[in-house]
Parts: sequence; structure tokens; C-alpha cells
Amino acid sequence: MRSKTEIAPVLTIAGSDCSGGAGVQADLKTFLANGVYGMSVITALTSQNTKGVQFVEIPSKESIASQLDAVFTDIPPRAVKIGMLPNADICRLIAEKLVYYQAEYIVVDPVMIASSGARLSDESVARAMEEVLFPLATVITPNRMEAEQLSGKKITSWEEMQEVAAYLSDKYDTAVLLKGGHFGDTATDLLHTRDAASVSLEKPRLHTRHTHGTGCTYSSAICANLGKGMGLASAVSAAKDWLHDVLLAGTPVQVEENGPLHHGALL
Repeated sequence: MRSKTEIAPVLTIAGSDCSGGAGVQADLKTFLANGVYGMSVITALTSQNTKGVQFVEIPSKESIASQLDAVFTDIPPRAVKIGMLPNADICRLIAEKLVYYQAEYIVVDPVMIASSGARLSDESVARAMEEVLFPLATVITPNRMEAEQLSGKKITSWEEMQEVAAYLSDKYDTAVLLKGGHFGDTATDLLHTRDAASVSLEKPRLHTRHTHGTGCTYSSAICANLGKGMGLASAVSAAKDWLHDVLLAGTPVQVEENGPLHHGALL
């Protein structure tokens, strides 16, 4: 039993966003806002902002391996979130390290296709995630377009959303949080667990342009909650509630494009 003053350490393995809206920066802000101790392993250095990605530099495998070793041999995380992976080799390296260190709770956000429809990784990365990371995951969190790509099935209705989530859960033997079901005036996500239970998570759909980094933020909030000892369904539900309230609070940062969240709005 942890003391009431002890803070759970959690880890994000993802790319850096110099503008602070997505990636590791968004993850660390989310960890702080949700009461856990955040650590990071950088898989890519990106020059990006709310207008797009301008440049990407990939650290060496040795650098990433060293970061993972430094974290796990000193402050072992109680939960891990995985975001942007730049190539298949790094994907496989991370899987090997997670197995070696017996990481327990793993949230995999398959950063493959942006909400705009832009492709963010090549097919070799997707295949590597399917082969070595998804089987290790506590939950994977694809958006609708990513789920369509992984399943080869179109999602145009709530019933198809349920079918695809169940299919992916069975295919990869992991829980699936399928995000982005906009049906009517609700934003509906579906959690399908390993034991074939389905949980619908609904919130009123918010009409805001301040949504840059919401995918990173959502998966990181789930990771934080798992690190605090919540069960999966409770961790996802609490993350959904918190993200909705952050979106509702808006952001003080004014930009021309799709704006970032104010992760500390509720502190």
C-alpha cells in the first residue's frame, strides 16, 4: 500500500513537440495535471507547431536504449505510454526493453493517421507495432481512421464501431479504446476489453478549434490513471471526463490554426 503522499512515477515514450501542444510536452503536462510523476524517453525531435511538422530528427537507437535503461534502473514507472515511433527498428527496440524490464501497464497510442487524415508513419512502423507492441499493451487507443487501417473495415455507424473494436481486441489480444465516433451531438468512444466487455463513453460534442494534441493528452491521462492504481475502465472514464473539462475550459493561447489545449486549466 502506497502512502498518501507518494506520487506514482509514469513514463512517456514519444516524440518531442517544440511548440508544447502535442507529444512528450503534452504528455508531461498531462501527467502533472493528473497527479503523477512524469518521465520521458524521446524518440524523435520535431520542429512543429499548430500549422504542421516542419522537420524531424531521429535519435540513435543507442540514445533511446540508454534513456530507457536510465529510467527503468532508477525510477521504474508504474505505467508507460507509447506515442510517436519514427521507424520499425526503434519500435522493436522499445518492445525488447519493455519485456526485459517487465513493464506492467502499457498504453499504446498508434500514432499513424492524424485527425486531419494526414499519414504520420509508414507501413513498416505499423507492422512492427502490430507484431511486437500491441501484444504487450494493456490498451491501444486508435482513432477511427487508424482503426479502419488496422482492421481493413470502414466505420460509418455505431454498430460498425463495435464490430471493429471487438475485431481488433481479438486480433491483438488486448483492450481497445476506439476514439472519435461522432454520431449526432455526442463524441462517443468505445472501450472493448480483453474479456469482451464493451463500455461506451459519451460526452456532448464540443465545437472548438483548440484540439491540437488531444490524442496524446487522452492516452497520457489514461496512463496516469493506471499508474495511480485505477482499473482500466475507470482509468479511461476518468481520462475522458478530465479531457472534456479541459477542452471546455478553452485555452489562453491564441493562434491562427488548430490551437493547443491548456493542460493546467483545472489546477
